[in-house]
Amino acid sequence: MPRKTKDLSCIYPSARPLIVGEKSIFALFYFPTMVVAYLRVSTGRQTLTNQRHEIARFADSRNMVVDCWVTEVVSGRKKRRDRKLGETVKRLKAGDTLIVTELSRLSRTLTDIMVIVGELLEKGVHLHSTKDRYSFDDTINSKVLCFAFGLVAEIERNLISARTKEALAARREQGVILGRRKGSYTKLQRLIDAGEEIVGLLNDGRSIAMICERYKVARNTFDRFRGLFLQVYVIEGKRNYRFDPDVRVNM
Repeated sequence: MPRKTKDLSCIYPSARPLIVGEKSIFALFYFPTMVVAYLRVSTGRQTLTNQRHEIARFADSRNMVVDCWVTEVVSGRKKRRDRKLGETVKRLKAGDTLIVTELSRLSRTLTDIMVIVGELLEKGVHLHSTKDRYSFDDTINSKVLCFAFGLVAEIERNLISARTKEALAARREQGVILGRRKGSYTKLQRLIDAGEEIVGLLNDGRSIAMICERYKVARNTFDRFRGLFLQVYVIEGKRNYRFDPDVRVNM
């Protein structure tokens, strides 16, 4: 069954999602930048009305006109690529503006939020959070604020790693046998057990082909491992990876 595509045509300068040739150039000439509002609620029992009014007031106070309203009803814990937000961030370009009511609309974790903010800043996209009163653009104040948030996110990652290791050590002391039962060891589990080492290889610039050869796994197995257990963040324009073993409990 073909995957259902998300209707985000308003993010493009033209109403048609993919235009090639002279028509796309014509559209870009008349719509050089976009102001996009992103609204999200977790359940259908919640309403987007308050977020819409809040963003409209903010835009009016800054003499902005919102060109596109992206709305969805989905949990913030869901992966960005499985939400409209992922496609929205992907299509935004330098000079565009993204407005949200709160940074928590982007994700439920600080780490994910900073990954998204870092990607937007790297692309030259301005981000405004109306209730938090945060503005991320190309000013020095925004860069300092982003650095501070990134530092907090790094501390959070270290704390998660420390708590995970402490919990595993405590279970070992209690005599609990960790991991899969003998005979059920899979190639995916092989990558999970070597997660920290694999992250080190990726961050050192080693190729995925080399890693697959080293651990004797197929590319699709590695892609599944990366989608489930690796998080990407950008530091000084360089893509970095982080291993998140907490996903195991959801498998």
